[in-house]
Amino acid sequence: MNMTQICSEFKISRQAHYQQVKRETEKLAKYDHVLDMAQEVRRKHPRMGTRKILSKIKPDLEQNSLKMGRDELFELLRANKMLVLPRKRGRRTTIPGLYRTPNLLPGMSISRPNQVWVGDITYIDTEIENFVFLFLLMDLFSRFIVGYWVATSLAADGAIHCLKMALGFQRKTDYALIHHSDHGVQYTSKLYMRILFDHHVRPSMGRIGNCYDNIFAERLIGTLKNEYLLGDRFVDAQQVYVATQQSVKLYNTDRPHLSLNNVSPADVYYEQSVQLPPLFIPEEVQ
Repeated sequence: MNMTQICSEFKISRQAHYQQVKRETEKLAKYDHVLDMAQEVRRKHPRMGTRKILSKIKPDLEQNSLKMGRDELFELLRANKMLVLPRKRGRRTTIPGLYRTPNLLPGMSISRPNQVWVGDITYIDTEIENFVFLFLLMDLFSRFIVGYWVATSLAADGAIHCLKMALGFQRKTDYALIHHSDHGVQYTSKLYMRILFDHHVRPSMGRIGNCYDNIFAERLIGTLKNEYLLGDRFVDAQQVYVATQQSVKLYNTDRPHLSLNNVSPADVYYEQSVQLPPLFIPEEVQ
């Protein structure tokens, strides 16, 4: 049976058949191209979500006159087992200190970099040390990681190294900088507080046991562990530091952030031309 007879059997024209074959061929070629781009993005950002991948590959799609919506990309990644699955939560790293400061963030309108920094600590599994601790400080408006440090203990030294790195990024402004964290002993230590006061930084702390008072730092940790695989098991602290260094660079300079209109944190932190609405922190619910 030739093609004419087959088309006649299914009551379609040969022209319609070949047009359908062409459409399917073009669709498969588009999907192959999109998968190649998505895999290239995932090579640097191993667990980046679908919407961010679409944002990263959008210029290439437009350049090649290809259209791909979020739902279509979602289905394509799911069919190829490339969706990101959730990961289990980790251990608690906060040991409350005796010193207390009020939470200065509720009711604030954050409209510029170096207005508020948020800090937190997380653990990372290793084979040699069992686990090490990653100290982080992030500029809240731009989501730019200004400081990080990997330590083998929860001593205040790790937090201090992280803070000193962050202070090296700080640009002089006419406004006071707020440092927000939990009540962990690292952040309430006399030496840590002295460094804050010496640099005219105002300390702010959330309520004890309430992770939602530092939710932006918690989200950052989740992103680094889930998208950049810092939640995996490493050999030792040195390997964790190298992986953290690479992850922070990619997060700061190459990862589009949905709340930043899909630009990177570095674009907002360093570029005055990037216009974003203020981030408003709701009042505390008593």
